[in-house]
Amino acid sequence: MWCSASPPRYPLVIDKKKNELMAKVLVTGSTGFIGKRLIHQLIDQGHEVYALSRFEGIEVKISGAHRLHTIYGDIGNPVQAPQLPQDIDVAYYLIHSMASVVENLVEVEKDIAAEFINLIEKTRCKQIIYLGGIVEDEIKLSPHLRSRLAVEKELWKSKIPVTIFRASIIIGAGSASFEIIRDLTEKLPIMVAPRWVRNFCQPISIRDVLYYLEAVLLQEECYLQTFDLGGPEAISFEEVMKRYAAFRKIKRWIINVPVLTPRLSSYWLVFVTSVRFSICWHLVESMKQSTRKLNLAIDEVLPHKCLSYEEALDLTFQKISQNEVVSTWMDAWEYGKSLAACIEVPQKGCLKDIQRVPLKQSVEQVHKTVWSIGGERGWYSMNWAWRLRGLMDQMVGGTGFNRGRRHPSQITVGESIDFWRVILADEKNHHLILFAEMKIPGEAWLEFQIDEASKTLMQTATFRPRGFFGRLYWYCFLPFHLIIFKNIAKAVARATESRS
Repeated sequence: MWCSASPPRYPLVIDKKKNELMAKVLVTGSTGFIGKRLIHQLIDQGHEVYALSRFEGIEVKISGAHRLHTIYGDIGNPVQAPQLPQDIDVAYYLIHSMASVVENLVEVEKDIAAEFINLIEKTRCKQIIYLGGIVEDEIKLSPHLRSRLAVEKELWKSKIPVTIFRASIIIGAGSASFEIIRDLTEKLPIMVAPRWVRNFCQPISIRDVLYYLEAVLLQEECYLQTFDLGGPEAISFEEVMKRYAAFRKIKRWIINVPVLTPRLSSYWLVFVTSVRFSICWHLVESMKQSTRKLNLAIDEVLPHKCLSYEEALDLTFQKISQNEVVSTWMDAWEYGKSLAACIEVPQKGCLKDIQRVPLKQSVEQVHKTVWSIGGERGWYSMNWAWRLRGLMDQMVGGTGFNRGRRHPSQITVGESIDFWRVILADEKNHHLILFAEMKIPGEAWLEFQIDEASKTLMQTATFRPRGFFGRLYWYCFLPFHLIIFKNIAKAVARATESRS
């Protein structure tokens, strides 16, 4: 292990009041499950954070905002490369393309990492910190773990010292792994599973992952090092689900069969869980190999008692019950155009359904109803039809209707609500715009706006068709739209509860 007892080689900023190191930190993947939570932790520790987002308009809302700066740009696209501050101390590399790429993941990830190195080496960055996946056997790696390893190798080529973390399954409210475990165990009393669910993993709480990510910041003894992260115990994937069932006090049976391929398993998961096919496929592929914490070096450098699997589950459900879910796997914006371009709902060449309804309740009550739409509360009318539309979307490879929402009544730009993405949430002017992430032959927006002066709700569904099939799609669904959109507007204006 490379260590140094000498003072840091670089000039550092010290907060004299706290007598602690204050660093300028770049966080890539800032809207993702890990990135958004890491930003909260870094701000709480007094650091100055530069959050990199691919799409203009998406921001991380947090206390201590005077120390949080948003940078826009796409590292994977040289034309839209971000302008990074020159005086960055540390850069966290948390980018991954697993949510949108299936076939050529390794090449995509490697190229993005190479572009990142080109950009970060132009700054005065002193350390790169990367979170990947545990590698037990390089020969039998899944595409997901191969891509994580490929990124590692690219980062090692940098002139900047790197600290590599490799983690097993991360347990936390909103993580893709946790959502799959929860959905499978909660929804299926009997599970038919492939034999490789007997392979091992080492679940670790998101709280412990964040501790390690922050603790190594500018610690020279952690430069040029690779550390495995895992909880106190290695258990099989099958045991993960059985112990989840025991924790939730429900009985579940798992039958092992040899015929389920990763792709077939992924298609099945898509219909059971909220996680999209590309993520399911990569995670299922990775389950074919054990991911145990074999490298114990982190325990010597940073002694820390990690939560057990059951303790991690308990903490996760506390956050869910208290509506304190900071981020989810769904937060990353994947649409191929800027947020700003989506906010301006087009007027020309579009088909619209406009509903104007006088408010039957106070502006405050109707506003709350609009801001609570979707998720467990539903869409206030014909929820069965929305679920059916989501199932149709899943069948053609779309996001489906299972994603729900992060919080029952709070909305942040960039978040998802079922198969919609929030692109405007103006509470002051009671204006909400959602952009459809369904597989459709065109682009769709759903807009709610409350006029306080006239006490009127205006609900607008806008569809910009793509060619002949786009218009055919709109008119085929027109009879349903006339009923559904009209009923939603009336229900929202009355501030009523959802009806199935």
